[in-house]
Amino acid sequence: MILAARRLAAALSFMALALFILLPFFQVVQLSITSTLGTDEAQLGSFTLMNYRNIFASPALTASLINSVTYVTLNVALTLLVALPAAYAFSRHAFRGRRAFFITLLAFRVTPPVVLSLPVFILFSQLNLINTPVGIALVHCVFNVPIAIWILESFISAVPRQYDEAATLDGYSTVGFFMKYLIPVIAPGIGVAAFFCFVFSWVEVVFARTLTVTDGKPITMAISNLFGFQTDVGLVMAMTVFSLLPGLAMIYFVRNHIAKGFVVRS
Repeated sequence: MILAARRLAAALSFMALALFILLPFFQVVQLSITSTLGTDEAQLGSFTLMNYRNIFASPALTASLINSVTYVTLNVALTLLVALPAAYAFSRHAFRGRRAFFITLLAFRVTPPVVLSLPVFILFSQLNLINTPVGIALVHCVFNVPIAIWILESFISAVPRQYDEAATLDGYSTVGFFMKYLIPVIAPGIGVAAFFCFVFSWVEVVFARTLTVTDGKPITMAISNLFGFQTDVGLVMAMTVFSLLPGLAMIYFVRNHIAKGFVVRS
């Protein structure tokens, strides 16, 4: 009886939490298929797919979707490419100042992005990286690499050193060892690191606003630019739904690694 009551209470708590989280999302979807301004095609408050058609009818909005996917993909790939060997070095090699340098990386990660916006803008303008998704991807790496190193280092430290020795005896190079032995073992950690890098890059707006003055704007800036004297709320909500789709796809493809990764880290 007591066990059944606890299960019922847990189920009700979960349902209440799910309702609290998903209710705003349902409202977003509802508004995205509603005519919020009223046109000859759809009366005010009526059901319509016009908002989604208007996204693909606007070159600026479709370009923002492509820009966001481009720089987030580049950022995750570059971050993992840099963080994986760095995390391996922190895990396997002892050197002077190792702990201090590691803490410095983490401290830099919590630096507010707005503090670095002006120096980054000046530097990137000299390198002709303004108004390009590549520029945003590179500056996001500055913030994502420390957290990726921190995550991957703990996973690599959990791998026995016998893996390294076995790869050496088998004649594998460093790259071969990473591909054959290390990466398959720490795949959950890579999934967790990729997830956090994706989330930061996808929702970040400070550098997105600073580095995209006239072109290369991501989806966050495209949504922000839709607000004006007469805002088409339905179009804003349709863009918001589209902004959620890549995140849902990311979670779907790395869901197993993320789950295993959090279990390992706990």
